[in-house]
Amino acid sequence: MDPHPLPAQFADPAGALAPPRAIAGDRCPDPDTTPVSHTERMSSQWWKPAVVYQIYPRSFADSDGDGIGDLGGIVQRLDYLQQLGVDVLWLSPIYPSPQDDNGYDISDYQDVDPTFGSLNDFDALLAGVHERGMKLVMDLVVNHTSDEHPWFEESRASKDSPKRDWYWWRAEPNDWRSFFSGSAWEADQATREFYLHLFSVKQPDLNWENPAVREAIYAMMRLWLDRGVDGFRMDVINLISKPPGLPDGDSAALNNCGPRIHEFLQEMHREVFAGRDAQLLTVGEMPGVTVEEATLFTDPARAEIDMVFQFEHVQLDQNGRKWDLRALDLRELKAVMNRWQLGLAERGWNSLYWNNHDQPRAVSRFGDDSPEHRVRSAKALATVLHLQRGTPYVYQGEELGMTNAPFASIEDFRDIESLNHYAEAIAAGEDPGRVLTALRTKGRDNARTPMQWDASEHAGFTTGEPWLAVNPNHAEINAQAAVADPGSVFHHFRALIGLRHSLPVVADGDFTPLLADDPHVYAYTRALDGTELLVLANCSSETVIVELDARGEPLLSNYDDDPQDGTLRAWEARVLRR
Repeated sequence: MDPHPLPAQFADPAGALAPPRAIAGDRCPDPDTTPVSHTERMSSQWWKPAVVYQIYPRSFADSDGDGIGDLGGIVQRLDYLQQLGVDVLWLSPIYPSPQDDNGYDISDYQDVDPTFGSLNDFDALLAGVHERGMKLVMDLVVNHTSDEHPWFEESRASKDSPKRDWYWWRAEPNDWRSFFSGSAWEADQATREFYLHLFSVKQPDLNWENPAVREAIYAMMRLWLDRGVDGFRMDVINLISKPPGLPDGDSAALNNCGPRIHEFLQEMHREVFAGRDAQLLTVGEMPGVTVEEATLFTDPARAEIDMVFQFEHVQLDQNGRKWDLRALDLRELKAVMNRWQLGLAERGWNSLYWNNHDQPRAVSRFGDDSPEHRVRSAKALATVLHLQRGTPYVYQGEELGMTNAPFASIEDFRDIESLNHYAEAIAAGEDPGRVLTALRTKGRDNARTPMQWDASEHAGFTTGEPWLAVNPNHAEINAQAAVADPGSVFHHFRALIGLRHSLPVVADGDFTPLLADDPHVYAYTRALDGTELLVLANCSSETVIVELDARGEPLLSNYDDDPQDGTLRAWEARVLRR
């Protein structure tokens, strides 16, 4: 008997936790390899064959009807996540916060914001996650705090404050720009000096040069680990080491992987993770990091972090800056992804993702979200990502093929980055229609519309008024319908996760890119101990023919049949063992 039965509306038509299988619209014969047990997967470097699911708590599930997601809502959906088959849940910040940047501006590192619940609610969630054999990772934001954090309030109180040098203060600003538009310096009237904020004006940067700052952060991290947390995803962690003297210049480049970054992360490992790191997951978000730097960060012999998030592949559909749009060239995407695969082949480890809370929906961005092709393109994108070398990350709703939202006007947006850009662009004389098009295409609110649980009002996310409008297409795209449909995107994700869990070649095999110059086809092989997988995907809405031996034992496809030839139909994806 299943000790954690799914609610009736999410009953799996084939049984609550059935393994991936051959289903209509998804050819997936059971592998004849003996599945790796959950215990074995959770051994040393257990995260290599694991899959992480990111939850943006504000938008995931609301249990109390206030229109904002909370911890109680997550608890109610744990069986759904267990059925999906993921190993780790990553929570975006739930700490007390003024919510200037939706929780990435933390005012208390050691508590839970009442919006989301309490520490008791957190403990209940953690227990529920562990009971189901999963792990829970917290977001850690320590490049900056909120300006309402007691540390900063004390720092700004006077020039003689004991915490004055916990942050960066200058009598005159340099020319650095904030990632959220405008100057990276804010004048503070109390002491008539300027403080540094690489992000929002309400997110002052911590001074990691001060040992007392580092000690306070490490102590806080140990408290969460002692509570049972299984690791951290560390926000913009490569920006914590600032260049000496804070010279004029490109602030993004100057602060990327500063001179003491490796020293700081090695110290963090010694002070926080050493002795228990075998059971933890540590991942660093690192905008601008290179393959060479990532190899250093993730080399186990250096004892820094387990893996990095890099951004190179999600910057290919822009001309320099995020809001200057250009069409994606699949050949460029493959070149970047392949370089990261090959660059981390001998040492280090990679994170695999299309979506997260800062990125628009992948099926609208890299796929085709039209009614005709949405499902198949979502499956194709998932297939080429999940079978690469690295740890895949699923962002909430990605497993349903959720799409970008139809924001009608600037009043529909909530994200500070989008609002700031709009105001700055209009003030500079840019065309409002063009600016809105860019926001609809690349804005972060696309990822933050509420999770679509069913076809009811507000998609089953809340009984109240949602903090951000639900995408109108929730009547067709929702979890209830997906779980009940054996050919859905949801069940394709389950099949991909099942392959990663059961076939060692997926986690540990060699990666060989194929057809690098093909403008439509993504292809590669994975090989280990005599087993080879061929992954093929037509990333276009046209039928194409590839000059490649496409024969083999079908393991997974997003079409009912497998012609065993080089013809690939619109958004067709195949996984073959040969």
